[in-house]
Amino acid sequence: MRERDEGGRLGAGELGGHLGERATLVQFSSAFCAPCRATRRILREVADVVPGVAHIEIDAEARLGLVRELGIVRTPTVLVLDAEGRIVRRATGLPRKADVIAALGAAV
Repeated sequence: MRERDEGGRLGAGELGGHLGERATLVQFSSAFCAPCRATRRILREVADVVPGVAHIEIDAEARLGLVRELGIVRTPTVLVLDAEGRIVRRATGLPRKADVIAALGAAV
């Protein structure tokens, strides 16, 4: 894994998917996590209706180095990244769709 640049940006190589043109919703999940499945559905719905927003889901167990580096302690954890890959919001637990859309306002 590469080191963070001065802006603390996350890149597509680290995340395993392409960043959105305007923002990216990064979800850390685990296989046994029921709220993770519901979170996946909500984030995909938001990414489908908000132009320029991508959703990337990361298996926390498979990416322990990144999990430790970012201080992820439970699943689901959602990071909202701006277009440059900087983390602008972080939340744990099952999000409400309205809250996700509101958090995107900080990224775009």
